[in-house]
Amino acid sequence: MNIGQVIDPVAISLGPLQIHWYGIIMGSAVMIALWLAIREGRQHGLDSELFLDMMIWVIPAAIVGARLYYVLFEWDYYLQNPGDIIAVWKGGLAIHGGLIGALIAGFVFVKKRDVVFLQMADIVAPSILIGQAIGRWGNFINQEAHGGEVSRRFLENLYLPDWLIEQMNIQGVYYHPTFLYESLWNLAGFFILLGLRKWNPRRGEIFFSYLIWYSLGRFFIEGLRTDSLTFDGPAWLASLLNSIWTPMNVLFEPGVMADGNIRIAQLVSLGLVLVGGILIVMRRVRNKTVEPYLNKKESVSG
Repeated sequence: MNIGQVIDPVAISLGPLQIHWYGIIMGSAVMIALWLAIREGRQHGLDSELFLDMMIWVIPAAIVGARLYYVLFEWDYYLQNPGDIIAVWKGGLAIHGGLIGALIAGFVFVKKRDVVFLQMADIVAPSILIGQAIGRWGNFINQEAHGGEVSRRFLENLYLPDWLIEQMNIQGVYYHPTFLYESLWNLAGFFILLGLRKWNPRRGEIFFSYLIWYSLGRFFIEGLRTDSLTFDGPAWLASLLNSIWTPMNVLFEPGVMADGNIRIAQLVSLGLVLVGGILIVMRRVRNKTVEPYLNKKESVSG
């Protein structure tokens, strides 16, 4: 890697075989997330093989869900180009779709293994966040999922290293490193969830807190991006989303939408923030006997 030059997305070339940085980064994110989940699972008396088996279900479901979600909202294009539907190497994996696919597969899996879903969701929530934090660097290497145009001085004022600044130089234009904003947000959330474990909240609240934290950051960061999946919705809804995003105007300009007036990721994120908050409140009000994250037979991990 040469400082001041764009990073080659291909990490290793062995004849016709090419290994991309994106794959290495995503694979590393999965392995680190899995290791952390296994480590925490031991505190709950859960065997490591349970998590390894679950990954066999969850990873394919996440990839399929991420692809189907993207294709669904870009259906006009794929209707004309059906051969590209399976061409994931051309890009087009939506995190929200991956999360939906993973949750569905995870729910079915833990039911078959007679494990409480919210217990497992609490255990893996910090792992999901650290995986997302690492995974965003794959977008960095591919020079994708960025925001609108900015000046080099803007990036220098963020005290970013030259190699990162130059990677945000795409055909002579510098762009918002939204991948970095989201990666740092997720990293902060990872440590917050670890701290929440020490408090030993009620079962489910770590996972619900993950939904709130990740979605809150995604809502505001998404508004900076120029590649958002969008649709034409009612004016009042677009006005509502824009109003909520308004505080960001103090420092930033919103990214331009190619079409549509509503960013789907913002709408979904807002919904998840509300769902997470409502579930925490309702379960505390209606049920005062919800089990804690760790019961008396278990000990909080370090």
